[in-house]
Amino acid sequence: MRVIHVAPTSFGRDGLFGGGERYPLELARALARHVECELVTFGREPGVRRDGRLRVRVVRPATYLRGHPAQAIAPALPRQLRPADVIHVHHMRAPASVLAALTARARGIRTVVTDHGLQGSDWGGLIPRLFDRFLMVSRYSADELSAPRNRTRVIYGGADPERYRPDPDVHREGVLFVGRITPHKGLDVLIRALPEDASLTVIGSEGHDPHLPERDYPALVRRLALGRRVEFLGAVDDDEVARRYRSAAVLVVPSVERTWYGRDVAVSELLGLVALEAMASGTPVITSRVGGLPEIVDDGATGYLVPPGDVAALRTRISSVLADAGTAAAMGANARRRVLADLTWDRCAERCLAAYEELLGSRGASA
Repeated sequence: MRVIHVAPTSFGRDGLFGGGERYPLELARALARHVECELVTFGREPGVRRDGRLRVRVVRPATYLRGHPAQAIAPALPRQLRPADVIHVHHMRAPASVLAALTARARGIRTVVTDHGLQGSDWGGLIPRLFDRFLMVSRYSADELSAPRNRTRVIYGGADPERYRPDPDVHREGVLFVGRITPHKGLDVLIRALPEDASLTVIGSEGHDPHLPERDYPALVRRLALGRRVEFLGAVDDDEVARRYRSAAVLVVPSVERTWYGRDVAVSELLGLVALEAMASGTPVITSRVGGLPEIVDDGATGYLVPPGDVAALRTRISSVLADAGTAAAMGANARRRVLADLTWDRCAERCLAAYEELLGSRGASA
C-alpha cells in the first residue's frame, strides 16, 4: 500500500506550526512504519527530504488564496500524486485538498480527509462528495464539521510516548500553557485565574489577527501578567517543550467559547494535541469543557474539566492540584496510562490503516 498525505499548511521555516500542521506530520511518521508513505506540503523551498521512513515533499505554490498560509494554489500538485493507492488530505476546503481529491477521482484513487476546521465554502455540498471516508479527530469534530455518518470514522490523534514521558527525578512545579497566543485560546482567563503564589510558563508564538481589537491580544495578556509570576518563552523547540511538560505540576488548556472581545468562537479545540502530550508526560491537565477535550480528559481521574471562561472555577482547580502533590502524581500516572492504552500515534495509525484497508477491499469487491 502506498499512501500520500497532503497537508495544505506549510510548516518549518516558512510556515506555521501548530496542531493543524503537526497532526499530519506525526500521523504520516507513524504510518510510514507500516506502509510506504509520503507527506506533500507547500513552501518557498521545494524539494524532497527523509524523516526516518517518511518522505516529505515540499511543492512550491503559485500563490496563496487571499494570502492565507493554508490556501496554497499549486498547479504542480497532481504530478506528485500519481503512484498513490490512497490519498489522505487535511483541511477539506483548502484549494490543494480539493485539487488532490479531484485528481484522485479522475484516476480512480481512493481518497480520505481529516478536517481540522479550516473555514470556507463546501460548494453547495459538492466538496464532501469527493471523499470516500472522513477520518475525524474526535466525535465532536465529526458532529461540528457535519461529516457524513455512513462515511465517517473517528481516529483521534496521539502523542509519542518516548518523546513525551515522565522523569521521576525531575521536580515538578508551576503551571504550563502551550499554544498560540490568540483570543480563543483563553490565556487571559488563565492569567486572571492564576493563584497569587503560583508561577505560569507560557510557550507559544503570538497570533497575528489583522482585525482590531483582537490583533492587540498579545499586548493585552502581557499587561494582565504584570505583577504576576508569568514567564513568556515564545516559540521553543520540541525538546524544550517536552522538558517543560515533564517539569510542570499541571498543564492548563483554558480555551473559550467567547473571547475577551465578545466574539463567539464557532469551532473550538477539535481535539487538543498539547493535552495528549502533557498526559503522556505524566502531567495532569486542567481544560475547559469545550470541543473534543472532554473525550480525552477524564474529569477527576486524569485532570479536571472546568466551564469555559470561568475564572473562579479554574483558580479553584489549579489551587487544588498545586496544593496536593500526591493527588497530582496519581492523576499524572492515570493520564499516561490513558495515552498508552489508546492515544499514541501508533494507535491512531492503526485506526487509519483499518479505514484504508476497508476502502481498498471495497474497491476490489466492486471490481
